Amino acid sequence: MIGSFDETTLLTSLQGGSLDFLYLQDLYFNKMYTRHPVLRLFIAQLYSLFLSLSNPELITMVHVVVFLFILVTQVSAYRPCPKCGKIKVPYPLSTGENCGDPRYRIYCNNGALEFMSASGFYYKILSINPKANKLIIKPPLIQENTCYSSDLDQGGLMLDENLPFNISTRNTVMLFNCSDNILLSPLNCSSSSFCREFEEVGEGCGCKGTLCCHFLKDSSMTSHRIRARLGGCTAYTCVVDKQPDEPLESWNFGIELQWLPPF
Repeated sequence: MIGSFDETTLLTSLQGGSLDFLYLQDLYFNKMYTRHPVLRLFIAQLYSLFLSLSNPELITMVHVVVFLFILVTQVSAYRPCPKCGKIKVPYPLSTGENCGDPRYRIYCNNGALEFMSASGFYYKILSINPKANKLIIKPPLIQENTCYSSDLDQGGLMLDENLPFNISTRNTVMLFNCSDNILLSPLNCSSSSFCREFEEVGEGCGCKGTLCCHFLKDSSMTSHRIRARLGGCTAYTCVVDKQPDEPLESWNFGIELQWLPPF
């Protein structure tokens, strides 16, 4: 039955009062067959309602009411938000109260799309890939002649673990101006580390000659933080999908974040 499901089937069942519990149970446990987010939410709510009711005669009276209530109160929240500058804001990302999902909050400030960390620091969003549930933010600037990242006072990048964002495993992180304690870690702090190339150009010049290391942000590490601190490493940058022999001019500077789908 579930293989031939579409939204029209569900709506017809609702209108005729013939929605079967087993059919609804199939829909609930096969959410990928419901394309519209409002209907996905409705199915979850209605399934919970079926489980809670002890009088089967009430089911045909209440499920249409619940459906209409959800449509009226929730449909506006599933509208995609308008563009911010030149960047589209796909659902579930939200730049305001009347669009997107509020758990996926990002910010449109003066035509620039930004992501706010758990500490309140804003990072510019460079690109969004809605099909992969990913976005790329700009790494913090390394302040000239100090080798301090601009988010050093916030302890580096820190994501709220209660929100659906995390740092993906395609990020190669480079740390600069590190204390000797980092040599006890498994990071690559050798003369062949990628960080040595970055020290030779642009904002990396201020970190030249400091102890630096790089690592691939893999699944065994915390997926909600890139740390910067005095007494540790005071600056960092990041490259997305770094290839071993890729020249510096081809590096894709950014920090890739991914989000869990809302359902």
